[in-house]
Amino acid sequence: MTTLPKEDLNGFTTGTPVANSPLKYLTASSVIGDEVYNKYDEHLGDIKDVMIDITTGAIEYYIIEFGGFLGIGEKFFAIPFRLLEVNAGKRLFILNQPKEVLQKAPGFDKDHWPKTNEHSGYSDYWSFV
Repeated sequence: MTTLPKEDLNGFTTGTPVANSPLKYLTASSVIGDEVYNKYDEHLGDIKDVMIDITTGAIEYYIIEFGGFLGIGEKFFAIPFRLLEVNAGKRLFILNQPKEVLQKAPGFDKDHWPKTNEHSGYSDYWSFV
């Protein structure tokens, strides 16, 4: 049987708080808006949303906004969860793809989202990149 720390039972922290260390969990609201870079330190976009499979509770993919200027010309991508890694020190995500791959990849615009169940096909695309 697991014994909970006293502060988890009474709501008062005693001693030095150590929040989520080592990093294991993130709230959806803390992820939305996070920046995405690649290993070349190129900014690829920002996380706009998190898509959760309600049958398993697993995150299936992130919606990443790429490019554009002042809300014009941006492209959205459904990037499978497994392709992003967290850089906790910099508070951002890493997608190990060159910027050119996103420029050529299938995406959608903010006013014409495909049906959410149709995003699963994007996983197939990212399996081969």
